Amino acid sequence: MAEGSEAVAPQLPSGGKPRVLVVDDQRNMRTTTAFVLQQAGYDVAEAESGEAALARLLAEPFEVVLTDLKMAPLDGLAVLRGALEIAPATQVIVMTGFGTVESAVAAMQQGAHDYVSKPFKQEELLVRVQRALEKRRLLVEVGLYTDEFRQRYKLDALVGRSAAMRELLTRVVRVAPTEVTVLITGESGTGKELVARAIHQLSARRDNAFVKLNCAAIPSGLLESELFGHEKGAFTGAISQRIGRFELANRGTVFLDEVGEIPLDLQPKLLRVLQEREFERLGSTRTLRTDARLIAATNRDLAALVGEQKFREDLFYRLNVFPIHVPPLRQRREDIPMLVRHFAQQFATRMKKSIETIPSETMDVLTQYDWPGNIRELQNLIERAVILSAGPTLDVPVTALNGRRTLPAHHDHQMATLEQAERRHIIGALEGTRWVIGGPNGAAARLGMKRSTLQFRMRKLGIFRPVQQH
Repeated sequence: MAEGSEAVAPQLPSGGKPRVLVVDDQRNMRTTTAFVLQQAGYDVAEAESGEAALARLLAEPFEVVLTDLKMAPLDGLAVLRGALEIAPATQVIVMTGFGTVESAVAAMQQGAHDYVSKPFKQEELLVRVQRALEKRRLLVEVGLYTDEFRQRYKLDALVGRSAAMRELLTRVVRVAPTEVTVLITGESGTGKELVARAIHQLSARRDNAFVKLNCAAIPSGLLESELFGHEKGAFTGAISQRIGRFELANRGTVFLDEVGEIPLDLQPKLLRVLQEREFERLGSTRTLRTDARLIAATNRDLAALVGEQKFREDLFYRLNVFPIHVPPLRQRREDIPMLVRHFAQQFATRMKKSIETIPSETMDVLTQYDWPGNIRELQNLIERAVILSAGPTLDVPVTALNGRRTLPAHHDHQMATLEQAERRHIIGALEGTRWVIGGPNGAAARLGMKRSTLQFRMRKLGIFRPVQQH
């Protein structure tokens, strides 16, 4: 290891020293690297081979793994794949000494956090390890890689692992524990209510009421009563006292969907609730207080409405304290296969059916379609497909989409045969899971089929795991 400047001290987590595993079949390099990390305050273990590394990873947890690439019989890529399969939040840094970064870049494409070229300076190594720890801390806090986290806080409805969904989940987790007002924006059908419920479930208010109101679905003359309640006789037809949404949601959360539809004359009263936490029921002079948190949503451009004097500027700023944008489905196409499988399983369970296979040509069409109705449109289509499916194969009526789907000009040429399309689809799923077939995050689950079915299709299509080059 080359000499460098003064070591960078790590920021130690409250639970103790960060744990780092150093994997290298060259003893001098391994022990020197371990010593530098120990001097910097890390808890370090060593492994002299890929096999020994995987054994250590199975036996005890490590936040960061530093592994050499060229080892035999198990190389650094095998260690990388094993580490991520055992604990997906583990950050792997590969060490290479061949005068080229091609192998290291390939490792990063397969999930490595970073690489460092031998010989490296102490400071360079420590900076990379510290960055890996920071990334892991964020992933663990947000729970992006843990299905248990999603299920525990009822976030499993927020399906998807695209960059857009990871960013959305990050913002949800950051704002949920606070008391600030949240404004959720996005097109119709993108799942804004699901985001609002996720914020509620992650907050200290989760055991109290989540009360929703679609402001566009209530006649403007009745909206004030729905929000704040009314007394008996307050207006014609008020035959009894009614409790409003803000009163019902005391110590809980009020979710106002389509908040941009609230009439101008009612907006000052909503602003007062946000500022003063108080209101009166219609027909009453008694002031009531509320401890409800407000989450609002809209598919309209509220800033533009402010410019058109159709929405109060002061109310807009009160609502827009922490904005969260939910992207349309066409901007996160990589999540569509996961959503298709999610809805297929959901409706199959409800209808007491068994859906084991989703044809690859069907998935290709669904992925290319633009989904103007977003997740709601996809959900409705899959529900209809499960109803129509007589056997274990999902029968999606894709012909209904032909008039509006958006496909690249060369699509027909690329899809010369369905078998070629299926082969590409399966290989893509296998590469995306680093050739892990089984398990909840394996290629079979991604493709919506049983492990045995995927293995049969692989044999039929001549798909074999590539041999690693040393």
